[in-house]
Parts: sequence; structure tokens; C-alpha cells
Amino acid sequence: MIPLTSILPEYTVTELSLALKRMVEMGFSRVRVRGEISGLKRHTSGHVYFAIKDQDAVLDAVCWRGSFQALSITPQEGMEVIALGKLTTYPGRSKYQIVVDGMEHAGEGALLKLLEERKRKLAVEGLFEEGRKKPLPFLPQTIGIITSPTGAVIRDMLHRLADRFPLSVLLWPVAVQGETASAQIAAAVRGFNGLAIKPDVLIIARGGGSLEDLWAFNEENVVRAVAESQIPVISAVGHETDVTLVDFAADKRAPTPTAAAEFAVPVRSQLMQTLQHYGNQLLNHIQNKLSLHESRLEALRRGLPSLESWLNDNAQKLDDLSERLTNANIRFLQSQNVNLDHIVSRLAPALENIIDKATQRLDTLIQLLDSYSYARTLERGFAFVTEEDQSLIPSKSKTVIHHKVHIHFYDGVAKAEILEVE
Repeated sequence: MIPLTSILPEYTVTELSLALKRMVEMGFSRVRVRGEISGLKRHTSGHVYFAIKDQDAVLDAVCWRGSFQALSITPQEGMEVIALGKLTTYPGRSKYQIVVDGMEHAGEGALLKLLEERKRKLAVEGLFEEGRKKPLPFLPQTIGIITSPTGAVIRDMLHRLADRFPLSVLLWPVAVQGETASAQIAAAVRGFNGLAIKPDVLIIARGGGSLEDLWAFNEENVVRAVAESQIPVISAVGHETDVTLVDFAADKRAPTPTAAAEFAVPVRSQLMQTLQHYGNQLLNHIQNKLSLHESRLEALRRGLPSLESWLNDNAQKLDDLSERLTNANIRFLQSQNVNLDHIVSRLAPALENIIDKATQRLDTLIQLLDSYSYARTLERGFAFVTEEDQSLIPSKSKTVIHHKVHIHFYDGVAKAEILEVE
């Protein structure tokens, strides 16, 4: 009897591993697996290793670097996902695994869980605190809008702004949904803040949609960009019932994009009416004040005596005082004349002596001044040269060949021409 073992084919370990590998890959070429991410680890090579588990089983997973960079979501520990890929085996450890090349959130429940966890994390960092929120300007000169350049949202906002208070609008077009949306939105917020002339307020807007549609506005890079913005930010994402993390980080949340436009600017016609109202109030106040002072002046006027009577009384007082002053002056002058005659008789000899001495001193000074006069110097044979306009030529460096000059002697002036300067 031939032993049973001699009938079974014999494999090497490698052959058996490769056979199993082909069987698994052919039987499960593409699969979608739902489960929770566990043991997430990113290797220095850029490849990511983790496990997908449910209540009863665990499936090893790997996502190569290129595929990981192309994923629409970023895998996180504990996240419930639907992984797309193919099953294969890893002979080196006798295990099977899924090679992931696509991933999505596993339903709204998983998204809500992730959203709540992210909200708690960012709240702990202080990104949602009321104390850091900036007030909106009352009347901005320029508004920056971050939204899709097409669709009803931007049209409605521009229409509402034009109706309320026409002003400058800068549009930074971005994708508001999809893999690149969060990066574009964050870059737009930072781009506006980096401008040399910045808008006075920013509006981040998008129409309504599902939680997945609005997910870009829950990404950390967008929330952090909004929280760091030096320009006040109004969030207007979705409908009134839609709430994203950007709403908590923004300085003001609007229930709709059109409401954001209303928050950003006042109504011009209402402002004009208000100014007109205040102007009328001010005018009435001034008129009332003038009427009050006019009444007070009239009352004071009635309390004053007759101007003619007052002038007559004071004219009589003036005549009386004038007569008394004249008589007093006459008596004073008569008394002073006696004293003046006595003083003059004593001062005359002294005054003559002072005048004589002063005259002698003046004669001496005149003689001294005359000796220093340039005329005396010219009499000794000197002369000085001037231009025709009588301005002095102090040195030969100031002379010009063939230039006419005047030579001044003590007894007259001679005209000459400069022929040579040595």
C-alpha cells in the first residue's frame, strides 16, 4: 500500500507562500473594508502601516507613500473608515493584509465623532475663546471674500452688498469642496493677511450641503488660519443649521452668505436718514439755545435804565469832575512855579559847567574820529578800487581782465580797465 503522504505534492515554503499570494489576490482583487483604524504608524520611508478592526477581527493594512499622499482624508487613530484596496499576503510573516489606495469616512456618525474630538482639541488650545475675537469695522472700505467664483453664493453676496452699501470687493477664488479645498481656503486667508493693503474684513462663504460636503471647513489648517488672521473674519458656511469649526474660530458667524454681507456693511440709505435726523436735532438744539439767549438778553435789556438818562447823568458828573480837576491843576501849577524858579536858579551854573565839559569831550572825539577816517588815509597816497556799482574789490583774485573799475583817491574817482593781473 502506497503511503498517503507520497501522493501529496511537495512545496518549498516560498512556493507555498507565492501560491497563497496568487490565490488571495485573484480571489479579492478589489475590496471595500469598513472598520476602525488602529495602531497607525508612519514609517520614515513615507509608507503608513495600521490595522482595520471591528468587534471580532483585525486586518493588517499598508498604504504606500504615493497612495497616502493622494488620499482624500487623513487617517487618524480611532477613525472609522471605508478602505479601498486589494488583498495580498506578506510571505515574510505569513500574514495577509490589504494594500489601501483609497479611503473615505464610514458614514456621518464617524464624521461627527471626529468633529467632536477635533473641536475639543482646538478648544483646549484656546482657538475658540471669545476674548480673542476681533470686532468688525463699522464701515469697511474693502471686503475680501473667499468662496467659489461660480454659483449663486458670490452673486447673492455681491448683489446684497451693492444694495446696502456699494464698496470695493476682492474675491479670492477657491474650491469649497473636495481634496484640495482646505489647502486653498487656508492659503486664501493667509494670502489676504499678507497683502500690503489688506481688506478691512474677510468673509468665508459656501452654500449648504452635507457634512461631507462641508468637511473642508472642519479641517485644522483652515481653522488655524482663521484663528490666526489679523483681519476680522465672518464665517458664512452652509445654511443656518449647518455648523463647522470655522464658525467657532471666526470673529463673527453668519447663518447664510447673504447675512454675512449684511453683517459686513450697514445700509447706506439708513445711514443717510440717521445723519439727517441727527442734523435736524442739532439744528433744533441750536435754534432753541439762540431763542433762550435772545429771551434772556431782552429781559436784561428791560432791566437797564434809559440810555439817554444814563448818558445825561454821567455827562453832568464828567463836567463836575473836569471843573474840579482844572481848579486843582491851577493851584498845583501855581505852587510848583515858586519851587521851579528856585530850582532853576540853582541848576543854571551846574548845567553850564556840564555843557562845557561835554562840548570839550565831543571836540576831542571828533578830532580822534577824523584822524581814523579813510579820507585821511587817502590823503597820504592810498586809494581803493570798486566795481562800477560801487561794490568793493578787496583782492586781485576778484578782478577780471578787461573789466572796468573805479579807482577812488582822496580828491576824486578815476575810471580804469584791468589789463593784466600779476
